Amino acid sequence: MGERNTTEVGLDTSKNSIQVAMLLPGSERAVEWEIANEPRAVRRMAKRLKDEAAGELRVCYEAGPCGYVLQRHLRSLDVNCVVVAPSLIPVKPGERVKTNRRDAKKLAVMLRAGALTEVHPPTPEEESVRDLCRCRDDIREDLIRARHRLGKMLLRRGWIYSGKSWNGAHRRWLRNLALEHESDRAVFDDYLRAIEHLEERLCAIEITMEATSHREPYREPVAWLRCLRGIDTVTAMSLVAELHDFGRFQSARELMSYLGLVPSENSTGDRQRRGAITKTGNKQARRLLIEASWHYRHKPAVGKKLRQRRQGQPGWVIALADRAQARLHRRYWRLVMHGKAHNKAVTAVARELSGFLWAVLREHRVAKVSRATVG
Repeated sequence: MGERNTTEVGLDTSKNSIQVAMLLPGSERAVEWEIANEPRAVRRMAKRLKDEAAGELRVCYEAGPCGYVLQRHLRSLDVNCVVVAPSLIPVKPGERVKTNRRDAKKLAVMLRAGALTEVHPPTPEEESVRDLCRCRDDIREDLIRARHRLGKMLLRRGWIYSGKSWNGAHRRWLRNLALEHESDRAVFDDYLRAIEHLEERLCAIEITMEATSHREPYREPVAWLRCLRGIDTVTAMSLVAELHDFGRFQSARELMSYLGLVPSENSTGDRQRRGAITKTGNKQARRLLIEASWHYRHKPAVGKKLRQRRQGQPGWVIALADRAQARLHRRYWRLVMHGKAHNKAVTAVARELSGFLWAVLREHRVAKVSRATVG
């Protein structure tokens, strides 16, 4: 339970308004009111909270589409505000009524009970880089959809390309198509222009990501992660941006759990039952690790591109990356030979790959702290 001399405040935020519920020490009845979600109203709310609160003041709201602007604003006004993970808020099975007032009061009660899990917001600079990486991912998804639309339109007209799609030969085949109807040609041209436009956007955003990866504080961790098989600049930058405050992970197991790569479990008494991975936490980082893990089904090798990425990097990073190649390749094929599906084997490899990722980024953080101490 929270301290007796503490005032807890729950905020239910939306685009236009903020519902406030304040629990004073020793009281179970919340003081409730609603304000507009705009800076002047937030300043007035902060003043009222500090004037009416008894003892320590603690404020919380759920992470969501409104981001961390409110938290930063309240902290600049000397109000202790935390953002909590919505997926980890306890829910009563029989609760069927949900309103802004109820949600705000529930947050205040849960904050007093110590039942909420705080998230670690990025700094404004870290958030901007993370949005850059997510923008690239959005463009990639849009490009896949645009290509599917064109492919399915041609399939309905009986035009089928037998080779590999979207290489030079496929694009020449597309340019040489002679569609009979004018409407078909208009649709084809529109879909093709959309694809070319998205490809240009993807190229431009990747150039920006490449330039960002050469600047501090991303230069060193990205270069080290690129020594691992299956991880190049885009993946390394995205992982560093998504994980940002890496110091909060005290062990590799904590990182695996944060990424949702650990098995779910429903055990009681002498019965143990484990299921699929939890899929909690950061889904972008989890997807990137699973995509990278497919590379470890191949025999350990250092190709031309990987050799170029490793040039000038510390020997211990390269040795760790070689160890990862050997271990994860054995792990994948051992699981497959025992009858596990390929996608399940890759997920298990991704879980272990996150351990190597933790080892690299932990060492970078230690080196960064040492340099700051010496400086």
